[in-house]
Amino acid sequence: MSITLIIPTTLRNYIGKQTEIQLDGSNVKEILEDLLSQFPDAKKIIEDDNGNVRPFLNFFVNSTNIKQLNGLETSLKEGDQIYLVPSIAGGSGVNDDNPGIHKETPTEKREPVIKTIDGVSLDNDEILRYSRHLLLKEIGVKGQKRLKSAKVLIAGLGGLGAPLAQYLAAAGVGTIGLADFDEVDATNLQRQVIHGTRDIGRPKVASARDSIRAINPKVKVNIHQTQLTSENILEIIKDYDIVADATDNYVSRYLISDACVLAGKPDVFGAVLQFEGQVTVFDPNNGSCYRCVYPSPPPAGLVPTCSLGGILGVLVGIIGSCQAAEVIKLIVGTGDALIGKLLVIDAWHWKFTVLDIPKDHACPICGDNPTITDVQEVDYQELCGLVTHEKEEEQVTGIAAKDLKARLDRGDKINLVDVREPHERAIVKFPGAVVIPIGQLARRQNELNSENDTVFICKEGKRSILAINTLKEAGYKGKCFNLINGINEWARTIDTSMAVY
Repeated sequence: MSITLIIPTTLRNYIGKQTEIQLDGSNVKEILEDLLSQFPDAKKIIEDDNGNVRPFLNFFVNSTNIKQLNGLETSLKEGDQIYLVPSIAGGSGVNDDNPGIHKETPTEKREPVIKTIDGVSLDNDEILRYSRHLLLKEIGVKGQKRLKSAKVLIAGLGGLGAPLAQYLAAAGVGTIGLADFDEVDATNLQRQVIHGTRDIGRPKVASARDSIRAINPKVKVNIHQTQLTSENILEIIKDYDIVADATDNYVSRYLISDACVLAGKPDVFGAVLQFEGQVTVFDPNNGSCYRCVYPSPPPAGLVPTCSLGGILGVLVGIIGSCQAAEVIKLIVGTGDALIGKLLVIDAWHWKFTVLDIPKDHACPICGDNPTITDVQEVDYQELCGLVTHEKEEEQVTGIAAKDLKARLDRGDKINLVDVREPHERAIVKFPGAVVIPIGQLARRQNELNSENDTVFICKEGKRSILAINTLKEAGYKGKCFNLINGINEWARTIDTSMAVY
């Protein structure tokens, strides 16, 4: 039986860059076996060392997670589609008449987050400013008053936080909190539209505050120029009604979700990578949390960040705007919020999918018998593999750009291996390097002379560490070095005619 498997961004480099593939099998396990027999390079990212599917991956048959069915033994029928949805990377969808689309059903009347609006009024200027909202019976005067009374914390002022803050300010959310510890960088301006060229070097919270005031001076802005940690998060979020997670790392994802569960606050979640994005609402009172969907993150370094994998600038505008829409629906109490549902958008192929993400009653923080009662009980760095990853990095021998230059000038025999993808090498090439993408290293190791030292090269010296570990696991015996800080460091310090990106 031929079944369609929808391939997310994270796996496409391992599966011939395909967005979907036809596979044979009567159940999910057989489909997975067929996939890995055709594309063995994908095995490392899909399965752990014990042959088990990594927990940061979710399989959906049509719109239902196989965890709700019979796991990998879930039987399939003609016309079924399987969606492979990893943490942070998006998936792909199909047309509305396909069984993969979540069929909307009328939702029960939901209580607005803002329960009372006694004493709140709109002056004539506000009536004029928000008139297009007031004309919508789903919002109206009561809804606009609730928006004015609401307090929303935006965690992260990058690509997602920028449109999120702008649209919430324009909508009339009375108090907006901004939490970010970073400064505006030139590379941010391709997508973080709340910041401008003149803001380069400024704290993002300050730049965003000024932009919000320019959009709507009636909005109160609180700034938290700090990194959210297990020590400060509960104190920061306690005065807000909703937390909107616009961060870009797994530590923050788990921390924010856990804190919102413990504080009883909705977590409006958005995530993006390359061309794909995800949006949902984690509501501790009515639905699932982040841990329900992704019990554990991928191993550190396995899924690329936007700085390594790239991001379509307008995608964050789409996803951030979707988050803003969810925040507004929660505040006014009408509309079908994405509680228990995951919206997945492929902006390059215009495919939209809504998948069910039910509560996991065995979840350690929001389940029936929770074992996590305080965020300070959790080591989020260890949870996300960063401690192990740092140890792995320490075990990899690095070589500085100046030292590599000296060895090359001396005529030492060195294998130079560029593990970047072809489109990335089109930006800037490393002279003399052989090209072997990470996904091909294990099966192409015989192309390297193991008697020579091998230096691995990528953009920032991160993926090359993964490449070295991948090669060692495959049994390569030669001596390997990682070019510290990658080709960008070479361009900054050795050959300044090369582009930094």
